Amino acid sequence: MGFFDHLQKGGAFSLQAQKPQIRKVVQTRPAPPSSSSSHTPVRSSSQTTPPEKTKRPRDSTVSRDSDHRPSKRLSTPLRNRKRPTPEQRLSSDDDDASDTDTSFELRKRARTEDSAEPDLARRIRSLKAFSEENVKPLPLVHAADITSKQKAGNFKRAFGGADRPTEIFLQYPSASLKERFNLVVPRDNDDFKPIDDIVHVIDTVSENYIPEGEAEFFNNESTGIKRRLRRALAHASETEFREVVADYNHEIERLRRSGAIAKHLDATHRLNLPLVERILTQIYARTVSPRVESLRRYENGTDNVYGELLPRFISTIFKETRLKSGQVFVDLGSGVGNVVLQAALEIGCESWGCEMMANACDLAELQQTEFRARCRLWGIAPGKTHLVRGDFLQEQSIIDVLKRADVVLINNQAFTPQLNNEIINHFLDMKEGCQIVSLKSFVPAGHKIQSRNLYSPINLLKVKQLNYWSNSVSWTDVGGTYFIATKDSSRLKAFADSME
Repeated sequence: MGFFDHLQKGGAFSLQAQKPQIRKVVQTRPAPPSSSSSHTPVRSSSQTTPPEKTKRPRDSTVSRDSDHRPSKRLSTPLRNRKRPTPEQRLSSDDDDASDTDTSFELRKRARTEDSAEPDLARRIRSLKAFSEENVKPLPLVHAADITSKQKAGNFKRAFGGADRPTEIFLQYPSASLKERFNLVVPRDNDDFKPIDDIVHVIDTVSENYIPEGEAEFFNNESTGIKRRLRRALAHASETEFREVVADYNHEIERLRRSGAIAKHLDATHRLNLPLVERILTQIYARTVSPRVESLRRYENGTDNVYGELLPRFISTIFKETRLKSGQVFVDLGSGVGNVVLQAALEIGCESWGCEMMANACDLAELQQTEFRARCRLWGIAPGKTHLVRGDFLQEQSIIDVLKRADVVLINNQAFTPQLNNEIINHFLDMKEGCQIVSLKSFVPAGHKIQSRNLYSPINLLKVKQLNYWSNSVSWTDVGGTYFIATKDSSRLKAFADSME
């Protein structure tokens, strides 16, 4: 299962009658923290209330996520798959009887605790993306490239009509040219869903780019763009669907030319997590998903076991470490580059990653190219990204950047003890206050500074233990614990002074 499988809920686009829905609430409990005298259990403020998820009807028109991802998770051999921690789920019927033939779930506005803290020093808007001069095609993978070239035989027409063209164009908030889509649906429900993607893009734009005074055109319960999209799909009407998309395109272009979108972005100092997820999902679906089988070629019992931390968990880490746009983030063992790209997009910081598996590096480079084009398409100025091939213990560029890093992520869940010990030696060169996030603590339980271990690098670390919730990592559905170690020499200095 890929990076964004946690977003995949319900079925694909379908033109079927909606089935009755049942309202159901299940309480959620966090994973219990492990007891350890050397770690201070701390519950993240963003985890006080578990994130709500909406239970979807089986035959929903548009799935929770629109893009192709593998149907099974990539799992490490370290733990058996367990039943997921109970989650709070809530479903409700559509109150508009005229639209209940089919339905799709529109993404709600992100709750404050789901998104990074505002960063007043960050400029969200890309000035180049909103320039109307010399607009050229971006080097991106269009949705139509997947459905008409890469996997043409895997799709069928969504609305019938064999003689009609399926191509349709969608405008994004920037001055960039429109993206090409085909009005088709996948034969396999796990494949890429272009109509879902169109709906989610329109919803995401309306929630994140439109000034409050202009939102009625999109959100009106009777005549808004989102309601009209719902009706077009409920009626299985290609004509209605094309009319709605055309009206949306025209309104977005009007708001961009008037400067309303630019002004709204300039007053924004953080990106909501659903917007971040939408952009990253689009990138992943167009680059990694068609080639995801290559990531299954790992060697059990080595350090090269592939597993991913999912976006909501990563966003929580950013909040816990208070990562800001003027800082430096490093991911040691960065895989296909997901977290590196998320840090650059969500936070706007300088973001580095290092990976030694060749197949993962190849996909990371594809993602990086698509990332730059997609950020331009969405009108966002991300932080600089640097993806390095090789061993992070030996690559000089990584050794150098670790000396000025503010947050270092090490997904050491599957690392061998030998590699974990070798990593510890690099802590000596990190600056004071650098935070090291890991799934296994580098400081043993019960560790105390003593004269016999006075020169151990782990004496420089002050560790706290936190919980992560279910659906946070790719190799299991259950929650667990992670650790944030801060380099703090004061304890070691105090002990050394006491010996004098």
